[in-house]
Amino acid sequence: MKTQTTIIPQHVAIIMDGNRRWAREHKLELIMGHDKGAQRLEQIVEHAADRGIQYMTFWAFSTENWKRGKVEVEILFQVFKKYLAGPTVERLIKKGVKIQLLGDYKAFPKDLVAGLEKMVDQSKSNSKITINLALNYGGRAELVRAVQEIVSEDVKSPAINDELITQHLYTKNQPDPDLIIRTGGEQRLSGYLPWQSIYSELYFTNTYWPDFDEEALDNALEEYANRNRRFGK
Repeated sequence: MKTQTTIIPQHVAIIMDGNRRWAREHKLELIMGHDKGAQRLEQIVEHAADRGIQYMTFWAFSTENWKRGKVEVEILFQVFKKYLAGPTVERLIKKGVKIQLLGDYKAFPKDLVAGLEKMVDQSKSNSKITINLALNYGGRAELVRAVQEIVSEDVKSPAINDELITQHLYTKNQPDPDLIIRTGGEQRLSGYLPWQSIYSELYFTNTYWPDFDEEALDNALEEYANRNRRFGK
């Protein structure tokens, strides 16, 4: 049995990549890949909470995903609605998971928005682990939004600093991710949490997200523990 590391990141962010390729390799419809990926999220959250991770952020829908075409976007919405209406969210909330949303999710269909906001409200008092679902999220869009808010508040130039910008991000009052994992083989962040990730450790794996299990997370945590984080010193 593998020895578990005692150095645990406070915040782990994940780019859940490879659902479509997983479906194609298994000769399944694309919706099955997204469905399997959604199932995997619950397992990873539970294992992360058991390992002592306090925050997780999952990129579930990017601002660029609208370009995939109407049919696939509708498939993604179907998956979101299925899990909002099913037992998965209920189980997570009962286990103490607090759920928050990052991104312009209000651009989604009204019934989906209502379901998302209900989920957030039902979990707001939980504290075992906080998970952020990044929905209609883009890093540049987040920074533009932050600047717009600061300008609208008529903040004068000398008062604009790192702390002020941080407090206008979706992740305000949360620690920056210590570790960012991208599944599916690509080795780039694609605009994921650009402000928050400046000192994040990056971990890339060829494993598709639907196959990223508890052991795969432990492998990433073990590598994280073996890195020397100097923060520019």
